[in-house]
Amino acid sequence: MFDEKKLWKDRASGRMKDLGRYLRYIFNGHLVVVLLFLIGTASFYYQKWIESLSEGFPAELIIAILIGALLTYSPVSNFLLEADQVFILPLEDKLRGYFLRSGGASLVFQGYLLLMVLAVLMPMYAKISSNGFQSFFPFLVILLVLKAWNLTTSWRIDFFVQASIHRWDIVVRYLINAIFTYLLFKQANIFILLFIVIVCALYYFYFSAQTKKMGLKWDLLISQEEKRMASFYRLANMFTDVPQLRDTVKRRKWLDIFINRMAFSRDKTYLYLFSRAFLRSSDYLGLFIRLTVIGVLAIYFISFGAGQILLGILFLYLTGFQLLPLWNHHQNKLWVDLYPVEQKYKKIAFNSLLMTILAIQTVIFSLFIVVKGELFISLLSIIAGIVFSYVFVYFYAKNRLKI
Repeated sequence: MFDEKKLWKDRASGRMKDLGRYLRYIFNGHLVVVLLFLIGTASFYYQKWIESLSEGFPAELIIAILIGALLTYSPVSNFLLEADQVFILPLEDKLRGYFLRSGGASLVFQGYLLLMVLAVLMPMYAKISSNGFQSFFPFLVILLVLKAWNLTTSWRIDFFVQASIHRWDIVVRYLINAIFTYLLFKQANIFILLFIVIVCALYYFYFSAQTKKMGLKWDLLISQEEKRMASFYRLANMFTDVPQLRDTVKRRKWLDIFINRMAFSRDKTYLYLFSRAFLRSSDYLGLFIRLTVIGVLAIYFISFGAGQILLGILFLYLTGFQLLPLWNHHQNKLWVDLYPVEQKYKKIAFNSLLMTILAIQTVIFSLFIVVKGELFISLLSIIAGIVFSYVFVYFYAKNRLKI
């Protein structure tokens, strides 16, 4: 006898154990210290920035843009596996309770994220509003209801295979979420808000009627679930080996200009391989770009010199530490072991590439300090960044990877 309650419980508990196992590696001692430093620094400057706000500051607009995006992104974690297309598909009509529980779990998790973001944004709103923090819980309840609407509507949209419907749904729901949030924080007339609520209800019932006779798109649901887990596994893979992770690469032909400059010689074999992996893999190049952009923004808005230099070194550490898995990128490819190339060239290539990446990031950080007109601090930033990069690559990375 098929028991959908037991199936959901087994899948959900298995997923929680999986996440918990890797989270222990992610939130290890030194990373917690780095995160606490980042949070403390960000909180200090955020508070200073809030104190400088004037009454005409558009806090409601900023909140609407950010909360609107958070509300619109509302996937239902369904815990489905690839094999379900064969073994569970015939039982689709008995899975209503399974997906309702998945929706409830998704609401709890995403509602918690909504709570955290709203808590961060409320001091900004309290600064320019007379209500202050008194509106926090009423706003939270209303936004949680709106999040539930987004989850149920997103689930209905997943019954369609047309990509255009999914794109238009995201645009429409984002506009509804952002406008409603803006009017809510602006304390607009209650009848205007009720009108938007009626629009939301009609929007859901329209797609509910359209999909009533449609079947689940199992391949789409499973693909979405695998992509969400792949994002987490890529993060966890920076701290420990993750067998479930599948490599994702993109051609990026426009970056070949950097590869074509390499000499066609035996001692450059591993440099070519590591460079290809870095430029083609979304895990490495995407991580470098994200951390560089975040670092630039953080450094640019720090007003004193010592803070800019320390933040630059902090982001160099985060980049270098999370690029260390590149060393083992080809460890499961047997053909690499067939190369008639000494192991010492692999060490030289990895160190050279990692040093180059960190040096490029150092220069980028320093250039943005120059833009602020602080030439001397920029020079100190370059010197400190190059020295730190050298120590990190040739001492820290060497001992950690045992190369």
